[in-house]
Amino acid sequence: MIEAEARKLKISLIVSDLSASGAGRWGGGVRPFLLAQALRKLGYEVELLGVAFGEEAPQVADAELLIASFPCQYHSGFWRAASKVLKGIDGDIVYAVKLKPTSFGIALVNQLCNRRRPLLLDIDDWELSWHGGDDWRYDFNPKQLARDLFTPQGALRHPDHPLYLKWIESLSTRSDLITVHNQFLQQRFGGVCIPNGKDVALFEPTKYDSEVCRAKYGLSDYKILMFPGAPRPYKGLEDVLQALDQLNRPDLKLVIVGGSPYDDYDQQLQKKWSKWIIQLPRAPVALMPEIVAAAHVIVVPQRDSPAARAQFPLKLTDGMAMAKPILATRVGDIPNILGETGYLVDPNSPQQLATTIEYIFNNFHEAIFKGITARKRCVNYYSIDSMAQILAGVIPQV
Repeated sequence: MIEAEARKLKISLIVSDLSASGAGRWGGGVRPFLLAQALRKLGYEVELLGVAFGEEAPQVADAELLIASFPCQYHSGFWRAASKVLKGIDGDIVYAVKLKPTSFGIALVNQLCNRRRPLLLDIDDWELSWHGGDDWRYDFNPKQLARDLFTPQGALRHPDHPLYLKWIESLSTRSDLITVHNQFLQQRFGGVCIPNGKDVALFEPTKYDSEVCRAKYGLSDYKILMFPGAPRPYKGLEDVLQALDQLNRPDLKLVIVGGSPYDDYDQQLQKKWSKWIIQLPRAPVALMPEIVAAAHVIVVPQRDSPAARAQFPLKLTDGMAMAKPILATRVGDIPNILGETGYLVDPNSPQQLATTIEYIFNNFHEAIFKGITARKRCVNYYSIDSMAQILAGVIPQV
C-alpha cells in the first residue's frame, strides 16, 4: 500500500447520481469508485455521497466503502436530497466528480459554508457535448420559460438541464484543482490528467478458462466480438454490425453486455441486426472478468464526435487487462491508450472493420500476442496503482 504523506485525511467524493442507472450501474466499476479505490490505496479515508435519481444506490462489491445516497426524482425533491448530502459531508477535502450542479454545484455550496476545505473537481465528460456543445442556446421565451419552470415535468426543474450545465461550466475555476482523464478534457479545462485505472488483480486473465466461460454463457459455437458496455449511437456498434453484414459469416456474433440504461437504442439494434447480436444482462463488476474472458475480441468502435473524444472508454481497459485482442477506432485518446497493442481503424468505416475482423481471425496467434502485450501496458499505465501514483502528487497540492 502506498502511504499518505501526511496524517490520515478523509476525502468526501460528491457523485452526481448514485442510482443504479447512474454511477452505480456497474456495481462499482466507474470513475467515482475507481478514484475511491486509488485514494484508499494512498491511505485516505473515503466516503461517497450524492443524490440518487429515482432509486437507492445498489450494493457494490467493496463492503468497506462508505456510501450515502439520497433519493429524489428528476423533476422534484432535488433540493431536499442535496441538503442531506451537504449535511453529510465531513471530509477534510471535498472532491466533486463531474462538472454538474448535482455534484460540483453541491460542492460549491459546501465551499461557501466551509471555505477552509479544499475543493477538487474531477471532469470525466464534456457534459454539454450531449446537447450540441458550445452552440447550445436556451430560448428565453417567456411562455416557454414559465412552462419549463412551473409545470410538474418542466425541463428546468431538472438540476442537470443544459442551461445549468452551461452556467456551471464557467465556474470550474472555482475549484482548487481539476483532474481529468484524457487529453481532450485537459485541453478544454486544464488540470492534471489521471487516466482511468483498472483493478488488474480482479481482471486477471490467468484465473479464467475462456472456453469454460464461453460455455457458461452459451457462446461456444461462435467467434465472439464483445462490447462490454451500454450501446449508444456514438459508440459505433452499427458500424460493426454493418461489417458483419459484409462478412456474412454465421459463426461471428457481436455480444453486447448490459444494454442501454438511457433509452431503447439496444432494441433498435436488435430489430435490424438480431441475427448478429447476442445480448447478455448487465452484470456487477465482480463478474465482468469472466464475461470478458468469453470474448475472442473486444470491440471499441467509437465514432468521431465531441462526446466520444471527451471519453475514456472503460471497456478498452476491460479488454486490455484480460489480455484480449482489441479492435478500436482512432478517436480521442484511444490510439495513445492502446499504443501498438491493438488494432486500429478509422471511425465510421464498416469496410475497414470488416477487413480487420477477417485479418484478426486469420492471424489469431498474432492477435493473442497483442492481447498479452496489452495486458502488460494496462498494468503499467492504466491500473488503480497508476491512478494512485498520480493522485499521490495531486492531493498534497491542496
